[in-house]
Amino acid sequence: MSDLTAVGAPLVHGLAVTARTQCAHYHSERDIIAIRHKCCGEYYACIACHEALADHAPQVWPRSERAAKAVLCGNCHTELSISEYLACGNACPKCQAAFNPGCANHYHLYFEM
Repeated sequence: MSDLTAVGAPLVHGLAVTARTQCAHYHSERDIIAIRHKCCGEYYACIACHEALADHAPQVWPRSERAAKAVLCGNCHTELSISEYLACGNACPKCQAAFNPGCANHYHLYFEM
């Protein structure tokens, strides 16, 4: 296990977390987001890290809470609202770092769709 926080950035929990929020499960150049989990309010590098380390089941963010800051860009450490993240087109709106387009396959694990 490793928890990582960059200077001024939130703590990100996970397995083998890098400074860009990559982890043992997802570690390509584009795997650079962490998600604040609805259930505990903690950032995890991915759902598998949450399952490995948390002592509770994950919860999905409801549509009514899309304004919540729940996505962290691992490149610039900007916190994005769920709405901002879902609308960003696979790149951080602040630093333009590319996000993995395959993350869309997992949205339902984090967000009510």
